[in-house]
Amino acid sequence: MNRLNHRVVARTFGIATAVVLAATATACGPQEGKPAAPAALAPSAGASASPVADDGKAGGGSPSPSASASASASAPVSPSASASSSASPAVKYVMANGDENEKVRELQARLRQLGHLKTAPTAFYGSKTTAAVRAFQGKHGLTVSGSVDEATWRKVQEVSRKPTTDELRPPTTNELDTPDPRCMQGRVMCISKESRTLAWMIDGKVVSSMDVRFGSENTPTREGTFKVDRKERKWTSTLYHTSMPYSMFFSGGQAVHYSADFAARGYNGASHGCVNVRDMGKISALFDQVNVGDKVVVYW
Repeated sequence: MNRLNHRVVARTFGIATAVVLAATATACGPQEGKPAAPAALAPSAGASASPVADDGKAGGGSPSPSASASASASAPVSPSASASSSASPAVKYVMANGDENEKVRELQARLRQLGHLKTAPTAFYGSKTTAAVRAFQGKHGLTVSGSVDEATWRKVQEVSRKPTTDELRPPTTNELDTPDPRCMQGRVMCISKESRTLAWMIDGKVVSSMDVRFGSENTPTREGTFKVDRKERKWTSTLYHTSMPYSMFFSGGQAVHYSADFAARGYNGASHGCVNVRDMGKISALFDQVNVGDKVVVYW
């Protein structure tokens, strides 16, 4: 089973589990030692707790599943390559769409240095990273595939520098994603899993924004269009007994709320399905502005 299928199975199983939990109790709370997974939440989406250990050389850091597989066999090839495998060697991919690890985070930070990626590194290789890689490949005369082969990775390292800690995990708010069309009318908490942001929007205009994180693959944050059904300025999870200040519930036991764990550990942790906010000042102000009945949109 390839990684994408595995993620889909994990996501489907996780959603079923989360729905059962949400039907009976408030399911949110930090998962100690569990990185957020944006693909299900995602979260994420969160990042691995392992630091980037290499110095910019290929093969360092946490290898992606595609890179690990290529250690003993060639990675999947394009249709044209498959048709003439006897004439053309298989392409070995270092990173590709769907991967999530610290090497992807480094790639994203380097692409951001070069102006090809505007969003902060998330360690998840999604559509924005694919588009950035394609732009980089086209500019440097490389095969435009959107996946990072060995030649692309070498070139990225050659024309960029090793990212700093702040570049890998910026302390400032992530750049907002393009709002989903469902966010363009009315009062909406517009939540992007790919950029890991929440934008509070009124009639298509952004009033405020903040960093967020999501549940893990086993307890994913549900995607879709919802409404705030209740608000609790002070709340404690009935399942995990963790504090959930400024909770705005939108889907069973799932809520947007402040997370002290997120503030302390960042994307090295995950929720049990809720949308965590790490800036208490921002969510306190948001809590006072959002009304019961306002729309919530969670999307990739």
